Amino acid sequence: MSRLALLSVSDKSGLIDFARALTERGWGLVSTGGTARALRDAGLAVRDISELTGFPEMLDGRVKTLHPVVHGGLLARRDLAAHRDAIAAHQIAPIDLVVVNLYPFRETVAKPNVHPDEAIEQIDIGGPSMLRSAAKNHASVTVVVDPADYGAVLASLDATEDQLPFRRRLAARVFEHTAAYDAAIAAWFAQERGDRFPEQIALPFRLKQTLRYGENPTQRAAFYTDGAPTGIGALVQHGGKELSFNNLLDLEGALLATDPFVGETACAIVKHTTPCGLATGHTAAEAYQKALACDPVSAFGSVIAFSVPVDEAAAKLVSTLFVECVVAPSFTAEALAVLSEKKNLRVLSGSAHAAPGALDLKAVRGGVLVQDRAPTSWDHLSWQVVTSRAPSAAERTDLLFAWRAVASVKSNAIVLARDGATIGIGAGQMSRVDAAFVAVHKATTIGHATPGAALGSDAFFPFRDGIDQAAAAGVTAIVQPGGSVKDAEVIGAANEHGMAMVFTGVRSFRH
Repeated sequence: MSRLALLSVSDKSGLIDFARALTERGWGLVSTGGTARALRDAGLAVRDISELTGFPEMLDGRVKTLHPVVHGGLLARRDLAAHRDAIAAHQIAPIDLVVVNLYPFRETVAKPNVHPDEAIEQIDIGGPSMLRSAAKNHASVTVVVDPADYGAVLASLDATEDQLPFRRRLAARVFEHTAAYDAAIAAWFAQERGDRFPEQIALPFRLKQTLRYGENPTQRAAFYTDGAPTGIGALVQHGGKELSFNNLLDLEGALLATDPFVGETACAIVKHTTPCGLATGHTAAEAYQKALACDPVSAFGSVIAFSVPVDEAAAKLVSTLFVECVVAPSFTAEALAVLSEKKNLRVLSGSAHAAPGALDLKAVRGGVLVQDRAPTSWDHLSWQVVTSRAPSAAERTDLLFAWRAVASVKSNAIVLARDGATIGIGAGQMSRVDAAFVAVHKATTIGHATPGAALGSDAFFPFRDGIDQAAAAGVTAIVQPGGSVKDAEVIGAANEHGMAMVFTGVRSFRH
């Protein structure tokens, strides 16, 4: 009697060649629905699952493999006489190979305006059940969930040495796969009922690539993605070295910096996850030049993000600087040709916006912090003018830019801005007055004129010293959340210096 393989797949890539190779090795094939039709259309002999079970597929395909003949054939231990006798008594044939991949639930719910009924019909029941049965009995059964494994499976069938370690690895992949599948379903149900933070949360991430090392060469690392059609994992790399752990962190920081400028032409230059330059312009080239002018020294070895396609003019400017990565929605052919001359430069294109409603996850020891992602737009019309002098139209424009720019800077954060560009950035300081000092110091060291600049602060000023620091540099307008117990003192200082100051009522920390 030939050995029996059960094939039931949604993803039929590579299926026909694999099934033909099995039949050439003397295996018998049994299959379900569309998979059986595909095999027959290819000229392969295959038994329907209903012929094996003696029971018809029913309930619109909801019930077809949920049968003792299937699971008895999968779960029977070949090393136990009692199991062998039991399946023989019930005329159950052992199944030695299972090839199953699941209904495309995640792909279905990722589409816009999917009706809940359609989503529910894509919850696979029989597939996970067969996978789990086969994986549990991997001592005797080979189970395949990924078409990429077909070649290795065929090689294992031809091997003479013990293949238990290989079958165990395949079994582990099954449980990883079904866990991620169930996690996606649970996340969808939580979203449907509006439960932002359910009792349990599972993360359906898949290995995208192993990395050479982590933040330091002594740390092992890997990159996992959630399979969404956008995000860093969906970007297309056009050249350069493999992305590193730190590259990926900096890419996140660069994309975070350009997120508030969707619909505008913006460029962010990021070093160690925080901007060292951020600007808008009429063209990608102009935005880049203005961003670079903020701190050209720190821009060495940076990651650069554009909010618009990159043309040849912008590419030529970028190519004069040592850069680790450049990311944009797209690149013209001429731009790619220019950037490809930099052999180690990583060039990435595509949509990397966070999915609507995506959560922000941060690992801590023994757990994960979960929060809503930071907003990328704000209602500046609700800002409150708290000083005697209101900002001019030009100052208000600079304040809006500074407020959007400071959101991507590590806290404590202060940004000096003028004409749609940062001219000084104070990031990651332990006190706000130090952040203001660093921003002014960076600006004046580069040669930027600070008089008339606008200042954005990601949180309130706890004392007037930060205001005095800004006034000494000639800053004329400030945007900050407000909410300090010393707001009156801070407002008084701004009035003393003739500054305009607005409160947003919203903090934008980035820890």
